[in-house]
Amino acid sequence: MIHKDPDPATTIRRMVDGYQVSQAIHVAATLGIADLLADGSRTSDELAAATGTHPATLYRLLRALASVEVLHELDGQRFELTPLGQPLRSEVPDSIAGWAAFIGRPYYWQAWPGLLHSVCTGENAFQHVHGTDVWTYRSTRPDESAVFDRAMTSLSRRSNAALLAAYDFGRFRTVVDVGGGNGALLVAVLAANPGVQGVLFDQPHVVSGAASLLERAGVANRCHTVGGDFFESVPEDADAYILRAVIHDWDDDASIRILTVVRRALAEDGRVLIVERVIAPANEGRDAKFSDLNMLVGPSGRERTREEFAELLEASGLRLARVLDAGSFCVIEAASA
Repeated sequence: MIHKDPDPATTIRRMVDGYQVSQAIHVAATLGIADLLADGSRTSDELAAATGTHPATLYRLLRALASVEVLHELDGQRFELTPLGQPLRSEVPDSIAGWAAFIGRPYYWQAWPGLLHSVCTGENAFQHVHGTDVWTYRSTRPDESAVFDRAMTSLSRRSNAALLAAYDFGRFRTVVDVGGGNGALLVAVLAANPGVQGVLFDQPHVVSGAASLLERAGVANRCHTVGGDFFESVPEDADAYILRAVIHDWDDDASIRILTVVRRALAEDGRVLIVERVIAPANEGRDAKFSDLNMLVGPSGRERTREEFAELLEASGLRLARVLDAGSFCVIEAASA
């Protein structure tokens, strides 16, 4: 068990050293350790043989993860998953395996030391470190793009149940998932609402990988994919457009451009559904406020308050209708002004 030391110096030191835990979890996720332990405990040597790693060094990683309760060490250097480690499995409903495998990728990790530059200048850390924006970087590196897509699918699956519980999608005829990646959210919407048709819209190289997911989910006959650029156009005349974790990737000017394009395509009496974290009052809302720093470092976007969303919508020819809690996210529902 973790020793709960109330001493502030010890607590803050552990926070400072948090990157060590993050990297250890990233390595375990990349190696698929949790999946290998899904059916029961295994020795570190068995895990090393299965992952092609150095046995003695893998043991050092595993015992460190056991010290923070991700794993549990048994006699004979044997390890089992704990409840805390279960979400690192790839196929469980609340899996974060894709996200854990993404966040330690060297190119993304290397951008975070640029946070000081961002705070001092207001500029994007990733651009400062790598000399290009994160989208261009990944578009020329298919392997990194695939890791990122899996991370987004992982996060989407975790939030889908809360989103479906919070919002009634069954009242729509056609739902367009704008920037929908491989389609995890749209699959969940269509599976829960048999009368709804879907359109998955994202960059061509992204939606090209969605066909197998749609087929496996049994919704391919009610959904088609469209590749394009949401700064230029989106499929027209649908009565609902979902933008999940899209607007937070962009600054205000770019966000207004995206929302204006969506508003022009929106059917009469249609709805734009922005699914994002909303910045909480002072001293609250850790997830959204650290996600905001992640946006500053990575894609050069930001998380926003309810009032800031309302201003974006007004500038885009939309009006804020309501905001619904959906777990760690909110549904910001908008209509044409």
